[in-house]
Formats: sequence, C-alpha cells, structure tokens
Amino acid sequence: MPDTNNEENNLSQQLAQLVAQACSHPPKSLRRRQKLSETVRLIVKSGKLWQEDTPDYRDALQQTWVYFCRNVCEANTAKEPYDPSRGSVITWLDNYLKKRLLDCSIEQAKNHRVIVPPIAGDSEEIDPINYVENPPTHSDSPLIILEETKKWVLADPDGELRSVHIRGRPDVTCQILILKRLPPETSWQNIALEFNLPASTAPNFYQRECLPRLRNFAKKQGYLE
Repeated sequence: MPDTNNEENNLSQQLAQLVAQACSHPPKSLRRRQKLSETVRLIVKSGKLWQEDTPDYRDALQQTWVYFCRNVCEANTAKEPYDPSRGSVITWLDNYLKKRLLDCSIEQAKNHRVIVPPIAGDSEEIDPINYVENPPTHSDSPLIILEETKKWVLADPDGELRSVHIRGRPDVTCQILILKRLPPETSWQNIALEFNLPASTAPNFYQRECLPRLRNFAKKQGYLE
C-alpha cells in the first residue's frame, strides 16, 4: 500500500519549493508567472484542495486562484502574504476558499447574486496567472467589482457614507465599516474590539444602514440582478 503520509510530505515539499522559487523572481516577471502556474497545476492535479458540488464552487475557486497569485509572495489584497511557517499552501487556500463559499451561501440566502464571468469547466484549463496579470475588461469581473466598489466608498461622492454613523459614535461610520468588510474582510469580533463596541452593535448597524446603500450602488452599476 502507498504511504499516504510520505506522499503528502512530498507534495508539501514540492509546493513549498515552487512557491519559494516563484517568490524569488520579481512580480509580473515571466519566471514568476511560470512558477506560479506550475504551483497551481500541481495543486489541481493533487486533488487535495477543498471540493464540493455546489453552484458557487467554480466562482469561489476562481477567486481563490486570483487570491493565491496576488498574495502568495506579497500582500496585495490580503493583510499579509502567505506564511509557510503557519502551514501548507493548500491549507492556506482551503481556508480562503471556504470563506468565499460561505459568503456565497449568505448572499444566496439574501436572494442577491453577483453576476460573474463564466469559468472553464475543466479546472486544469484555468490559467489564473493570465487572469491576474491581464484581468478581463468586463465590468462584472470579481476583481473589477471589488476595485470599483472600494473607489466608490472612498470617494463617497454624496458624503452620505461619512455622515451616517452608529448612534453616539461618529467615529464608526458606514464608510469605515464597509471598507473593513470588503475583502479581505475584518471579522465582526475584531471590529467590536477595535472600536470598543458590544458584539452585535456593528453587524446590526451594518445590516440596517450600510448594506442597503451598498446594494443600491451595486444595482446602479449592474452588479446585482
């Protein structure tokens, strides 16, 4: 019988080596792109990444590959880059993928669906490196949606997001909370600790005041059906 532990150790070593090689080259360089592509294909081939038969899985998986390419060496959209001392790259990606799937489930429950570009049926045909370095021009790609939403929140053209705040707390505005909940989102627990708030205050305010404004913007942009 094959030694499963030995196979997993070998896979982890291979992935760690590929990641180290990729990160030794400059961002956007051909060599880094090649090594990142090798890493993705090895992960796909291993079948070790979290899998489930749900309608949103492919979209969540695509977002995971984009997250990998942008944050494995340097933190571009995450608070910090991948840290090999904390675990394998597959474990790191599993955690992110499961969070995206949970987000999708929550959105489904609210009957609001973001329109996303179609994704290839065969995971091995996806080239996340090209997707990151040459993002689609569609206004409905996940990365473009995030970037445009963040620009809108920061600009706050009507001044509404800066003026609407938790009662008695003008320092905790819709603008601040939306920015903190955009990917990579800050947990409600950490927000409560940061602003010295009861656990339910920020999420209740967000649901009541921030989400409706966020959804109105998304509808105007055509991001929500």
